Amino acid sequence: MVNTSSFVPVTAEDYHRLAARRLPRFLLDYIDGGAGREESLADNEADFRLYRLQQRVMRDVGDVDTRTALCGRDVAMPLALAPIGMAGMMARRGEAQAARAAAAAGVPFTLSTVGICPLEEVNAAAGAPCWFQLYMLRDRGLVEALLQRARAGGCATLMFTVDLPVVGMRHRDTRSGMLGGAPLAKARQLLARPRWLYDVGLRGKPHRFGHLVEAVADPNDLDSYKAFVDSQFDPGVTWKDIEWLRSRWPGQLIIKGVMCVADAAAAADCGAEAVVVSNHGGRQLDGVASPVSVLAAIAAAVGSRVEVLMDGGVRSGADVVKALALGADGVLIGRPWVWALAARGERGLADYLETLRREIAV
Repeated sequence: MVNTSSFVPVTAEDYHRLAARRLPRFLLDYIDGGAGREESLADNEADFRLYRLQQRVMRDVGDVDTRTALCGRDVAMPLALAPIGMAGMMARRGEAQAARAAAAAGVPFTLSTVGICPLEEVNAAAGAPCWFQLYMLRDRGLVEALLQRARAGGCATLMFTVDLPVVGMRHRDTRSGMLGGAPLAKARQLLARPRWLYDVGLRGKPHRFGHLVEAVADPNDLDSYKAFVDSQFDPGVTWKDIEWLRSRWPGQLIIKGVMCVADAAAAADCGAEAVVVSNHGGRQLDGVASPVSVLAAIAAAVGSRVEVLMDGGVRSGADVVKALALGADGVLIGRPWVWALAARGERGLADYLETLRREIAV
């Protein structure tokens, strides 16, 4: 058992240990959990171990440069922060803190549709426009309004998530009371984390989805937001809707959530500039393959037409290099950046990103 009060966190696992001591249980389970029996969640990370790097010696490595470009943007390393819903509940004004850390590290930050901090606050914190993530909602007028808001905020890159027509069966959220119906259980968890209660619960207000305030009846009630969002996911969405989206978005378009060659090709046919090979962090459909296991085939098939990114299970710089070797142009990280943020705020995330950069260089 590691004494987390006296050690210096370095790895994603270190930050997870600290985050577990700071977050109320229902929020930790929201970040950590997956769909069903969480088999795909486990495979996402474990399958990276199926690949081994080939070590060569006596090569000049005196001038290693991790810089590259992703979706038309120069970056310090082939990595971006994935969109995480409700990240502003994991640290005080969490998305704004994370965007500042990402900007300082020279990598893109992707703001979720269901982020707590609004786009304007996040861009002001980072000093530059973020990438903006969006779902296809039933209310197309709301989708168009969000697209206009992103453009007005200077965002040039839209990440569109296509693997959430319905919400996955996330049993941890039910057990912990995240999904409502267990106010006493939540209250006990909150009281067990007085530091979070003061720093985030009180000082981090308002706790509302910054982009949906006008669309929800009670903007101060997260259960009201959840009911609204659940009602807005569109199970009837098809690639025709992506063509409609493409006609309304003039910037870079990234399609997130493809897991086979046919879907990656369909995204390219719709005019996307990039795809993200992703199973939503194992949170949507249990029993599907891990992204790293299908990455090579997708990259070989469409890599000449679109940039290929991947997410799911990336924990270290070595994982990033393995993804690149399998054909990816870059990766997204999700849970690790939230763990670092919850554990030690902006400073923790900055330190973790620097560790990743150094690991990639090594």
